Amino acid sequence: MLTILFDGIAYGMLLFVLACGLAVTMGLMNFINLAHGAFAMAGGYVTVLLMSRFGVPFLLCLPIAFIVSALLGAVLERSLYRRVYRQPHLNQVLFSIGLTFMAMAAVDYFLGSQQQFLQLPEWLSGRSEIGGVGIGHYRLFVIVICVALVIALQLILTKTRFGSRLRAAVDDPRAASGLGININLVFLSTFAFGSGLAGLGGALGADLLGLDPTFPLKFMIYFLVVVAVGGTTTITGPLLASLLLGIADVAGKYYIPTMGAFIIYCVMIIALMWRPQGFFARGGSK
Repeated sequence: MLTILFDGIAYGMLLFVLACGLAVTMGLMNFINLAHGAFAMAGGYVTVLLMSRFGVPFLLCLPIAFIVSALLGAVLERSLYRRVYRQPHLNQVLFSIGLTFMAMAAVDYFLGSQQQFLQLPEWLSGRSEIGGVGIGHYRLFVIVICVALVIALQLILTKTRFGSRLRAAVDDPRAASGLGININLVFLSTFAFGSGLAGLGGALGADLLGLDPTFPLKFMIYFLVVVAVGGTTTITGPLLASLLLGIADVAGKYYIPTMGAFIIYCVMIIALMWRPQGFFARGGSK
């Protein structure tokens, strides 16, 4: 039971890293980016290709995956996304879905449709028994990385000048611009950072989740469930939602394998019936 709980926490933490960038763009920028999974896929493929073809160490691949995905997000934000910020949400959904299918087709054409495999370092492979609990070395590594990211994100958004400028730019762009805040630069930085987090999540999840050109569509529903259940106004909401859904998914597949991923949707329905605006929605949010 404790082993299942540990694996569920690791899976939930990974879901958080993958989905928190979407929570940032939806909650703080009020933009629905359903191509978020494409940036995660980019980070995963960058890691796999660097390790398999150039022999780059795994730990070095993680920041590279973040930087490459962030740069890709910055380029697309300046060239494409910025044009649809003020468009209706339906236009944003259709636009980002189109980008997702384009990314999937490009990866399938250039890299093939086969499943990609990540050769982890020896020290991250295997499992140890501690107090009767089977602890996978890589899952423990994922948890440590994700906890550090949660703390860093919380500090950035609540304790730094950039976090204050971001909240001001979202709440009242005209007033923020009048105070000398460069709205375009703030949104560019935020979008690039969210894309980089997705790429880092894709790099970390390449071994646990699998990686192929269908990755963005396969896990898009998971990202949306995390954002819907956790809310988009804080980091804490998506974190708790990710942990809840990760534990429920792992436990459900272990105890009731015939139900598959159905368990996670049951948890989502119950959570949204209890808190329709998400766990940590601000009062009066719609």
